Amino acid sequence: MQTHTNIGISRALKWGPFWIVVFWTVVMGVLYFAMNHYLKPKQQIVTATGDLIIPRSKDGHFYVQGTVNGSPANFMVDTGATLVMVSEQFSRRAAMASGLPAVFQTANGELSGRIVPDVSITVGPISVSGVRVAVGLIGRDVGDALLGQSFLSKFDVVLEKDQMILRKR
Repeated sequence: MQTHTNIGISRALKWGPFWIVVFWTVVMGVLYFAMNHYLKPKQQIVTATGDLIIPRSKDGHFYVQGTVNGSPANFMVDTGATLVMVSEQFSRRAAMASGLPAVFQTANGELSGRIVPDVSITVGPISVSGVRVAVGLIGRDVGDALLGQSFLSKFDVVLEKDQMILRKR
C-alpha cells in the first residue's frame, strides 16, 4: 500500500523536470526581449539647421535608417568603408543596375561583388544621388547595409561624445 507521501514524491519526480524547463524557458524569453529592447538603436535627430544627429548604440556603433533606391535599409555607419555596401539580395529588391565586377578588400579578407554607380541614398531628410554602391555585403538581414565614404564624403562628419553629426558642407 502506497502512502500519500510516496504518491506525491513520484508525481514530483514525474513532473519536476517539466516545470524546471518551463521556468528556464520563461526566464530566457524575458531576458531575450529585455536585451532586444535595451540594444535597440536610438532614432536619429534632425536639428533646425539640417544637421543629422546619430546617437551611438549600446554596442558602440552608429546606426541610422534610410533607403537605397527607395528600398528601406538599416545602415551601420562605417567611416572606414570606401563605399556604401549592400547585399546581392538587397540590390535585387532595390532594382539596382548590374554594375561592374569588383573585388573588395575587407577586414575579413577579399570579397567578390560589383560596383553600381549612380544610386540614390536617403538617410533621414538627407538625399544624395549619384552615389557609388558596392554589392556583395554578407549580413544578418537583407536590409542591413554599410554607410561608407561614397555617401559620407558629401558631409562634415563630427563625433561629439556619444553622437555622430552629419553636417551639410
